[in-house]
Amino acid sequence: MNKKKNKNSALKVNDGISQPSSVNDDAVSEYKLKGKALLSADEYMKGILNGDRVILSKSITLIESNLPEHHKLAQQITDKCLPYSGNSIRIGITGVPGVGKSTFIEALGKYVTNIGRSLAVLAIDPSSKRTKGSILGDKTRMEELSTDKNAFIRPSPTAGSLGGVTRKTRETVILCEAAGFNTIFIETVGVGQSETLVHSMVDFFLLLMLAGAGDELQGIKRGIMEMADAIFINKADEDNIQKAKYAKNEYTRALHLFPPTESGWIPVVDTCSSVTKKGIDNVWNTIIRYLRFVQKNGFFEQKRNEQEKYVMYKTINQRLMDNFYQNKNIQKILSETEKKLIEHKATPYTAAKELIDIYFKSVN
Repeated sequence: MNKKKNKNSALKVNDGISQPSSVNDDAVSEYKLKGKALLSADEYMKGILNGDRVILSKSITLIESNLPEHHKLAQQITDKCLPYSGNSIRIGITGVPGVGKSTFIEALGKYVTNIGRSLAVLAIDPSSKRTKGSILGDKTRMEELSTDKNAFIRPSPTAGSLGGVTRKTRETVILCEAAGFNTIFIETVGVGQSETLVHSMVDFFLLLMLAGAGDELQGIKRGIMEMADAIFINKADEDNIQKAKYAKNEYTRALHLFPPTESGWIPVVDTCSSVTKKGIDNVWNTIIRYLRFVQKNGFFEQKRNEQEKYVMYKTINQRLMDNFYQNKNIQKILSETEKKLIEHKATPYTAAKELIDIYFKSVN
């Protein structure tokens, strides 16, 4: 076979279109780690305050790390950024599985950035209880918002934390606020677990529901509905509009059976469509009306103060628990104590008391 190329052959492969660099040159900062693994806390803080998203992302990674040296540095960064935080609107968004949270967040997020606000989305992805792995695919589900220069999307694994909210979300909020983002969305997994954690760190709690979901979701709805400042029935489009209106009336009647809210606000129930964008402006206007209401009656500041105390006590509990299980004396006898339980040589209560007594003796 003659392998010599024929210039006149119709079989010709044209040069492809040159592809853009996978690295966003505008996002590459002057802080390129300067040949060392980590920067100082002051350098991280400076980068965050300058709006450097590369440094912001690296700082959040430090916050999420379980390495003790990273935890210490992350705490220093958070403490330095704290005076520059607190100036955002914090919005928690949750809903039943399949409600379309990612599509909704993109629609509302684009509305927010189009009116001139800067947005940080902390999208929580569920982690496997076996492997601790997480898909972290929210950026792929929010294609338009992920390329918006006024938006920052940070998917984070739940790492098994209650309610689908990472333990480190509170610190991440502080960093995002210090970076200049005046609107924060926190998306929870929405799997029916307690949503108390996300409720304890946001100003406004938004619940997304589906029309015609059925009675099988009642167990999920009740606890979350009591915390919601607004309920929006999503996917109110095409043939689903009438069902959504019916669901709106049902949820409105249900809310009247609940006790009055602590803030004095009457939760709003309405419909919207993330696809057609109908009602998305009403979602944002509802949030603004709520914030004006609670700022006027003093509940806004009271709630934030309560949240600070809540986080402090949660942190104390977590640190004590971590310290207990990291204690070398406890690690030595934990398996032996479990064996005694299985062999019915001790009750769970006596075993727990024994371990706690050993722990306190070792730390005194």
